[in-house]
Amino acid sequence: MRGSQDEAPSLRGVMGAYPTGVTIVAARDEGGEPFGLTVNSFTSVSLDPPLVLVCISHASTSHDRLLATEDFAVSLLAGDQEAIAWRFAQEPSEGRFDDARWTSAPSGAPVLEDALAWLDCRMHEVLDGGDHSIVVGRVVEATATDRPALLFHRGRLTSTGP
Repeated sequence: MRGSQDEAPSLRGVMGAYPTGVTIVAARDEGGEPFGLTVNSFTSVSLDPPLVLVCISHASTSHDRLLATEDFAVSLLAGDQEAIAWRFAQEPSEGRFDDARWTSAPSGAPVLEDALAWLDCRMHEVLDGGDHSIVVGRVVEATATDRPALLFHRGRLTSTGP
């Protein structure tokens, strides 16, 4: 049953009711320094060729840096990585990798240790998405585990497992 137009929920409210996975999208800048941000707008696009997309706000301090890279990695966070999700969501973006445990994907892009899974991506295309850029990456390598996933739902983080 639909309410009146005056009672219609906002897009933000509706999307907040939809549980999503939580990822860290990371790359290295021109000087080789790692940078990254928390992203829950992530999905697969195509299996052949293997493509994924992430949506990055134009207001993010990592936006222009990410669009200037050729390679990036997406770490899908595990259920016990709530602290790292919040850390990479906070501004300013400097220092997010300080004391974080990470390694390099084959491309050199940073992947977080103990992540549920990760994808090493080559920049494929950037599309306009209103106040966000839709970044499409071609997956060149991927690794997954059977760990529980971290989910974002109604402004909270929760795990799919114990």
